[in-house]
Amino acid sequence: MASINYFHLRILILEFLILVIFSICFSSLHGISDSHLSLDYYKKTCPSVEGIVRKEMECACLSDPRNAALILRLHFHDCFVQGCDGSVLLDDTVTLKGEKNAPNNKNALKGFRIIDRIKNRLESECPGIVSCADILTIAARDAVLLVGGPYWDVPVGRKDSKNAAYELTDTNLPTADEGLISIISKFISQGLSVTDMVALSGAHTIGKARCVNFRNRIYGDFRMTTSIIDPISSSYLSKLKSVCPPIGNIGSDNNETSMDNVTPNLFDNSYYHVLLKGEGLINSDQELYSSFLAVQTKKIVEKYAANTIAFFEQFAESMVKMGNITNPETYVNGEVRKSCRFVNT
Repeated sequence: MASINYFHLRILILEFLILVIFSICFSSLHGISDSHLSLDYYKKTCPSVEGIVRKEMECACLSDPRNAALILRLHFHDCFVQGCDGSVLLDDTVTLKGEKNAPNNKNALKGFRIIDRIKNRLESECPGIVSCADILTIAARDAVLLVGGPYWDVPVGRKDSKNAAYELTDTNLPTADEGLISIISKFISQGLSVTDMVALSGAHTIGKARCVNFRNRIYGDFRMTTSIIDPISSSYLSKLKSVCPPIGNIGSDNNETSMDNVTPNLFDNSYYHVLLKGEGLINSDQELYSSFLAVQTKKIVEKYAANTIAFFEQFAESMVKMGNITNPETYVNGEVRKSCRFVNT
């Protein structure tokens, strides 16, 4: 048994070294800055854009603080699939297969009506000017701010895509049971570093996960690379099992619980403290600290657990970097949609 474990460990280390080399090479070639974006893009054409978005987000977060997490997740799922181009907002039509019903998005994404309300307000104030991609990016910043998180300036000037990428949702988006190496590679492929990955994962300090995404973890199906030195506490585990019964219980897949069980409605660094205790709700979160390969990520987790300011500063910087992942095609064939759900006719 020991020889098998050592062999497996050697394979994982080799994969990690390959990933590090790839990261260095890829980072030197892949630029994420976008010269089309600027802070004053709407200064003359729609100077009230940020005020309108902020007011609508204030209403949304006051009615339900969880709305902040919904908008933040929408933004992430948009940017990781052909760039921040509003493609995740498109509904299916006879001629277009959207991303909403893809396996990694179906039942996981909400908040579309909030974006609809913001868009309607902006179309009344500045018709045909502000893209849905920009609306979602600004709204995500305000969502974080309104539940206690940091502020950052949002470069704008994105165009909306006329198409979606159903298939890319499967290859580009990290999943709950995915291993650390695979998750890192998905971030690197977007031009984001390991530090960006750990900081952006901190968004899980707000929001909830569905039973289908944490069932494997709480019923002992831990990945081989996950340590059990500091297991989930028995009382917390019992609570999770009451929310998420074993496979075979019809209708339980969409039962939800908070990913941060300490301060679920406050954007803070509590998520990292949860990982230190071994209580990360989903495997992909806990692997940031407990994986055999978490040499670099473990140090970053500890840093953010000890220093909220460091986490906030890096989160803001990483959100700007992610928001700058745009779809080059939209600057040739993009548009400003009248409705975020449909391509203009």
